[in-house]
Amino acid sequence: MSESLKRDYQIGEEIGRGRFGTVYRCFSPVSGEYFACKSIEKKLLSDSIDKECLEKEAKIMQLVSGNSNIVQILNVYEDDDYLHMVMELCDGNSDNGGADLYERITKRIFSESEACVSVMNPLMEAIAHCHRRGVAHRDIKPDNILFDRRNRLKLADFGSADCFHEGFMRGIVGTPYYVAPEVISGRDYTEKIDIWSAGVILYIMLSGIPPFYGDSAAEIFEAVLRGNLRFPTRIFHSVSSSAKDLLRRMLCKDVSKRFTAEQVLRHPWITSGGETRSMTDLT
Repeated sequence: MSESLKRDYQIGEEIGRGRFGTVYRCFSPVSGEYFACKSIEKKLLSDSIDKECLEKEAKIMQLVSGNSNIVQILNVYEDDDYLHMVMELCDGNSDNGGADLYERITKRIFSESEACVSVMNPLMEAIAHCHRRGVAHRDIKPDNILFDRRNRLKLADFGSADCFHEGFMRGIVGTPYYVAPEVISGRDYTEKIDIWSAGVILYIMLSGIPPFYGDSAAEIFEAVLRGNLRFPTRIFHSVSSSAKDLLRRMLCKDVSKRFTAEQVLRHPWITSGGETRSMTDLT
């Protein structure tokens, strides 16, 4: 590991592992606080796209810093073999359901108020902040939504993120269940792909199933491209019309009609804290 990194931090146990590197718990003797150190091994970056993503991640995390619902990056260290990023530590405990949303979402269905207040509101605040800074996350999924020990949501992993202020984006990125149809079809796309992904997460939280299902990645992609959004009565009978209205606006195939992050935050379901009133009551 980088000598300068070891001078500033005491590296502890491994707490996570990905395709290109490892995440360690680390301790700062100066501040007396624990952090996470993401160490990426450069030789594992086999192609130019992987290398470009690595170079972008630290820069983009610095660009979107300053929002309490985004994992903050503190320091970057680089040597010939590794890139190390020291970030906020998100180690939400099991009493609150786990350290990431994937761990929580696989255990139970959320009430509307919990889905709104604990997840969707802070998540959309984070996404809106990114979009205001000209950044699309491009891989919004439960695994990348973390929680700290005070149960505060933190959007993480900007390895697939890109800047869009110069126009449209392109390239196949994301995860099958959560990827927007315009990405799969190979068209240029906008930051609204993040809204689609967040809509999928909301659908799963309220129902326990994905809106577009398949037994393989190819079948999932076909279902996403069809975009036939349904609310089975046996599953959605107790879900409010307001929540379903928001889902229709987030999971809209017509990108021009799909909500922006700011519009999601202004929707009655969000502003009411997920209270289960009917749409007629809200107008």
